[in-house]
This record gives sequence, structure tokens and C-alpha cells, in this order.
Amino acid sequence: MSVTIVLTDAVAAALIEAASNPLEVAGVLLAAVHQNSDGDIRLLVRHHSMVDPAAYRERDRNHMAITPEGYVPALAEAEALGAMAIWFHTHPGLSGTPLPSLADESVDEAIAELFRIRSGSPYYGTLIVSPRETEFAFSGTLQPEEGYGPIRSIDRLWIVGDRWRLMSAINAEDRPPSPIFDRNVRAFGGDIQRALGDLRIAVVGCGGAGSAVAEQLVRLGVRDLLLIDADHLSASNVTRVYGSTPADVGRPKAGILRDHLNAIAPDLCCEAIDAMITLEPTARRLGDRDLVFGCTDDNAGRLVLSRLATYMLTPVIDIGVLLSSNAAGLLMGIDGRITILSPGSACLVCRDRIDLARAGAEVLTPTERKRLADEGYAPALGGTEPAVVAFTTAVAAAAVSELLERLIGYGPDPRPSEILLRIHEREISINRAAPRPGHYCDPASKKLGFSEATPFLEQVWPKI
Repeated sequence: MSVTIVLTDAVAAALIEAASNPLEVAGVLLAAVHQNSDGDIRLLVRHHSMVDPAAYRERDRNHMAITPEGYVPALAEAEALGAMAIWFHTHPGLSGTPLPSLADESVDEAIAELFRIRSGSPYYGTLIVSPRETEFAFSGTLQPEEGYGPIRSIDRLWIVGDRWRLMSAINAEDRPPSPIFDRNVRAFGGDIQRALGDLRIAVVGCGGAGSAVAEQLVRLGVRDLLLIDADHLSASNVTRVYGSTPADVGRPKAGILRDHLNAIAPDLCCEAIDAMITLEPTARRLGDRDLVFGCTDDNAGRLVLSRLATYMLTPVIDIGVLLSSNAAGLLMGIDGRITILSPGSACLVCRDRIDLARAGAEVLTPTERKRLADEGYAPALGGTEPAVVAFTTAVAAAAVSELLERLIGYGPDPRPSEILLRIHEREISINRAAPRPGHYCDPASKKLGFSEATPFLEQVWPKI
């Protein structure tokens, strides 16, 4: 069981600035607590508040004393948000060690209950950071009140935004990458390889694009995968679904892909779910994922993933492939789309990448859909779209490359949030888009990290 803090890059930048100060700096992070069924906890930071300089009674490199005015207003805001409060402070200097001193432990003992009472949360958290040549090192704890479990260390810190960084606590075990990844390490170093091995990734849709994405992830070193797809393999799927054979026709796609990936990497932790992402219990299973690849071709599924990026602070790489033919059956267009949904960026709705009317029709029962379509209130759903393994694989590879770029940082700054591939014209274009003002993906709406929203993701779910 692990505890992960999830930060937007804006909050991470504030922590880096604080850590670089030669004097101790303190503040309060307000976070939603999301716990999954196996006990893993994610602390989704929704807001941060640094102590006002006027509230420091004393402050130097190794010590500080703060008046209650330095943190009480943040606790009131935590209560208003329904969030817990994490007491954050620095141990300055590049040689600083972000581990609690006896004085730190004494402070925690003195303020933990106050933080829990004033915030209205059963949890109190600590986070200590020290600067490094790049970013910072950290340690932290999650301290629940009695009856909510034991005190636990914060193991991981996941920063999402324009760049993505996965960090382990300073006292984490140092695990060198396996020699089988020697060529990767020569390309981008051991830290990135370790991050790939520690990431928890989901692939939603296990067809041509999804199976290609999943296999590339495993061969890169990802070792924790969740596969979701409600479809079963048809004979025409075998031509492009990686790991499938004619003998697999009729089996769930997710299960076929899981078995294939386990054969490639026996140490892989891989779960396959044969269910629709448009069902709430299935969507909730994405709550413990660091990142999701959206490889589904339905609009309703994309609506779910689009909201996930905002409400759960979970980056989503959404993939689309469209082949266009003329009346004579001649292939005219090969278009691929990779849209990166990071917290605070434009969602798929703001980008007009979802047909909302079709999405509504996709969640209806067949009987309801036909009745409404006959009455002119619901669009008829399209037939089987063309698909070719070379093109689904090309777009999948480009999508996985976007994950690598955001971990490594070898591309342009700022990064595009969408890549459009016109394979038939040998052209690539990029763009960035801002949220529509007031939409849920707009940071001003205060929905970032709002994991406790009711209903889940603040959307209507079909009854099972």
C-alpha cells in the first residue's frame, strides 16, 4: 500500500521556489483524499497557501516560529473545500536533508489535532522538501486520527502539467534498472527508466491502437497496467490487435492482451477488466492510475476520460484514427490525433473533439436508442469504421512518444497539447488550446482535484 501526492506543475513550481530560499519556508497544501479498494491513497492537491512573511516570529536557516495567523486561514479554506491540510516546510540548502527533526516531530504533535479539527478532516499530513540541482527531494507522512488507520509515509510525488515527473521519497529504496533496459538507459538515463517502472498506467480500449500502446509500454519497462475493454475479439480484429490469434476469437480483448503482455514480461502486474468505461464502477477503477491512454472509439467513453483529467488530476493521452475512402473504395485520407489532457488544459469538449449527441445515444439501451432515433431525438450510430494495423500502430507509437517526451523533456517548450498526423500527406501539425471560461476544465471553476464530487466526476451515470 502506498501514499502518493499529486501536484499540478503550478504547485510544484511554488514548492521549488520555496525550497530555494536560504531561510526556512512553510505553508499549507489542501488536498482531497482518494483511497482505492486495496488501500492505496492519493492526495490530490487542490490549493496551496504559503505563510505570510508577517506571520513569522522567528526564522533562519535551521529554525522558524510562526503565529497561528500563518496557517489558520488555510484551515478554514480546507473546511470549505472539504479537503485535508498538509503542513509543508523546507530544510534549506543543497545538502539539506528533508527528514523530520526532533523539533519537527514536536511541532507535528502540537498542531496535528488542531489541523484535523479546523479543517474538518480526519487526516493531517506533513511534507518536507530540500532543494537539489534539479527540483527537490522530499519526505512526508499521512497521520489519520484514531480509527482511520496507522500513520503512513508518503512514498511518491506525481507532478502533472506541461511536464510530468514521478519522484520517490528520499528514504525510498534505490533500485537500479534491470540490465534488459540498457539501451533505454543509454538513451534517457536511469531515473526515467525507474519512473517508467513505477508508473501506474491504464489503457482504455484494447483494440488496434490500445494493444499497440500497451505492448510498447511494457517493452519500455512499465510494470503496472490496467486494461479496460468490454468488447470481445472478432475475426476481423485479428489483423491488427497485438497478441491475438484466430484461436482467440470470441475471447475478451482485455484478457487476450493481458495474457500476451504477461508472456513478454512475467514480472508485470496487469489486470484486465471486461467492462464499459461508461459504467461508474469501471470508471472509478481509474482512480489509482497516474496516467491513462484513451484508445476507445466511442464518444461517451471519451467524455468520462475527459473529466478524469480534471477531477482526478490524472493526465489522459487520447488517441483517434480516421481512415477516409471515396465511393469507389479508394483510400483518400489517413488522419491521426493525439490529444494530451493535463489538469488545467482544454478538455475534449472544449476542443470540439466529442459529438455530444452521439455520446448521449451511445449510453442508451438498444431499444431506447432506436425509439429516440425514430422520433428524431437521437442520432443513429455509425457502422464499422475502416482500420489498418500500420496506421493504428503509427498513431499509437506517436502517443507513447508523447509520454516519453513529457517525462524526459526533449521537445519544445511550451509543449503542444495536441498532435495531428496527416499520414497521407506526410504532415504533422501541433496546437494548444485553453479551456472555455467557466467550463469544468477551467482552473477558475475550482474543479481541479475535486475527486469527492457527487455524483462521481459530476456526470450522470447509466443504471446497471
